[in-house]
Amino acid sequence: MDVMQSRTYVRDIAALRIADADDAGGKGANMGELVAADLPVPPGFVLLRHCYRDSMRAGGVDAEIAALHREAIGAVADTFRLTELCERLQALVHKAGIAEHVREAVLAAYRALGADTVVAVRSSATGEDSRDASFAGMNRTITNVLGENALIDAIQKCWMSLFSPRVITYRASRGITGEPAMAVVVQKMINSEKAGVAFTADPSTGAQDRVVIEGAFGLGEVVVSGSVNPDTYVVAKDTLRVLDVRIGHKAFKIIRGPDGHDTEVELAQDQAAARVLDDDELRRIAELAIAIERHNGCPQDTEWAIEDGLAYLVQARPITTLDHPPASISEEHPVLARGLAAAPGLASGSVRVLESPDQGSLLQDGEILVAQMTNPDWLPTIRRAAALVTDTGGMTCHAAIVARELKVPCVVGTRSATTDLHAGTTVTVDGNQGRVLAGRLQTATSTATVTQRAEPAEPASEVTGTKIYVNLAIPDSAESVAAQPVDGVGLLRAEFMLTEALSGRHPRDLIAHGEQGSLVDAMVTSVGRIGAAFAPRPVIYRTTDFRTNEFRGLRGGRAYEPEEHNPMIGYRGCYRYIKEPDVFAVELEALARVREQSPNVHVMIPFVRTRWELEECLSLIDASPLGRQRGLHRWVMAEVPSVVHWLPEYIGMGIDGVSIGSNDLTQLVLGVDRDSDICAELFDESDPAVLDAIGQIIGTARKFGVTSSLCGQAPSTNPAFAEHLVRMGITSVSVNPDAAAAARRVVAAAERRVLLAAALT
Repeated sequence: MDVMQSRTYVRDIAALRIADADDAGGKGANMGELVAADLPVPPGFVLLRHCYRDSMRAGGVDAEIAALHREAIGAVADTFRLTELCERLQALVHKAGIAEHVREAVLAAYRALGADTVVAVRSSATGEDSRDASFAGMNRTITNVLGENALIDAIQKCWMSLFSPRVITYRASRGITGEPAMAVVVQKMINSEKAGVAFTADPSTGAQDRVVIEGAFGLGEVVVSGSVNPDTYVVAKDTLRVLDVRIGHKAFKIIRGPDGHDTEVELAQDQAAARVLDDDELRRIAELAIAIERHNGCPQDTEWAIEDGLAYLVQARPITTLDHPPASISEEHPVLARGLAAAPGLASGSVRVLESPDQGSLLQDGEILVAQMTNPDWLPTIRRAAALVTDTGGMTCHAAIVARELKVPCVVGTRSATTDLHAGTTVTVDGNQGRVLAGRLQTATSTATVTQRAEPAEPASEVTGTKIYVNLAIPDSAESVAAQPVDGVGLLRAEFMLTEALSGRHPRDLIAHGEQGSLVDAMVTSVGRIGAAFAPRPVIYRTTDFRTNEFRGLRGGRAYEPEEHNPMIGYRGCYRYIKEPDVFAVELEALARVREQSPNVHVMIPFVRTRWELEECLSLIDASPLGRQRGLHRWVMAEVPSVVHWLPEYIGMGIDGVSIGSNDLTQLVLGVDRDSDICAELFDESDPAVLDAIGQIIGTARKFGVTSSLCGQAPSTNPAFAEHLVRMGITSVSVNPDAAAAARRVVAAAERRVLLAAALT
């Protein structure tokens, strides 16, 4: 107890600096830096990490917590076991409570803030809000805390949040395996009329010449949690000029209620659609955010609040998710646009801005194609482009997929390239760093790369028990990708090949004019080329999964396609085949002809929701020439969470392969649009709920002896995720061709760790 009495448990925020992060946590240290920079920060104090550690030691639970935490880190792939261990850990923290000497120091600091001060209590864990890991939204924040007993209770809740399943999974995915400790920030509560976040770099594109601000009415929790659609503003860093304003629908706000607790207040329609910040407020928040970045020396993610017309900063942390380093801007080659680096390479040429694929003939060979967005109709035009730049889109959009396969440098998600880049000007597209430069770089090519037939590759340096497949969409790169040390094609997308075969027409329009034979011939040529290149390795052809909004864009489409408010979960996939068997029959005929020469080609049904629709679909396959061929494998995509329940019955119906579409599955399990800028931090393939669904799918496949695969980039970029899959017993992963080598290395390392762990037990 003497050691405890000699410790300093509480420090005023104003006395902290970034060097104190080990004791005060990242959040507490960052707040001290804001005070040092003379920025408006609510007064408060920080419980140093010694408070937590000494309280656990005094409560006699420290050794047991350390042992259980080590066990939990090793159990992140086992959702049920992890949940059980976390519950035990949290119970131990609650049992220990707060040591008496710590309690005295905390309450003395609280009384110094003033009688009956309402405070916010925020976690500040070791490693939190650092340059490498933000822990954004992971640990607890409790607002509107009033009174000494409520404060003590809130601190305990913060400590307990160290051991939630999502926090332990996040730490493991970041390679942070040491026993954690928790400092806690206590600050006077700002009774905000408006609140939100400000990024000093665009989190969706990496552009560092602007400040992106999101705001809503009431407390900022509605913005951080993503529970309302906030306003989004873009402000130029150099001039503070407002570049863009997007008004969100803010259905409610959270305020401090009469009982002292957070209360939701529904907003009237006019207020829900009202603009939150005027231009003066925007400039003030932008100035504060820029000042933080200047003081800390790196892009910042900040939280702000406005009370009685005054803006306060309540949190700041480095942005950890920028995909691209800041580019040096020279007078000779200034940066004209920034976005996501979607396909690597450099290419120079004249800008050609097109509004629709119908204008594709205007693009001259070697020009830079700039468009708001692309879909499969753009494929012929992209083939002739030296590079591709789009306003919208992410790493899995049409433009990114096609550009990677064609080896066309590509930058997506620039927001405003179609207005920032002017027709006829010469630019260089840097697909490595996600930027568009003025002028021509000597190192850049002037025309699009032409894919050459490759010689057979050397055997893979890594041998894995888990198969490494690739995702393909077009036949152009089939031979060169097939020459790589890959085990086959785990996902052959039909949409791009079908679009070319249709020549921009709706398939029902072809059928109505009796021209479906040309469609079959074209599909046989495209799919057959890929099947022959990879033989005898398997090629899993996913049947067409156009959504209605995409089909409507084809010539004649408006006559056949309904308008849907949410096509993503509408008339598509398996259900569509049984409603339009004549269209499906054309695709099945093409596949049957391909398999006459390439029996390594198999079929996969996407977006299967229910047992009865799959049963109907398989009946259509069985009745077709394709279904009568020997050796045909029938797969389903696991994108809809209902597959977790239905998979045993699907297998009983003759399904012998399941491929997990991790992007759609994550989207539907978590209820978040994967392309949403606002909710991007919610989209997490490593979320325990998603991992649990994946684990159950793989477990069912293993139980019944069928193949399980996963289509997505996470296995190649996230070692922890790859290890989850290996431990679960997945039989293959399928990634983009440019990620195949990295995926094999990561999977091989995961397999070695699993074998080593088994040998040591």
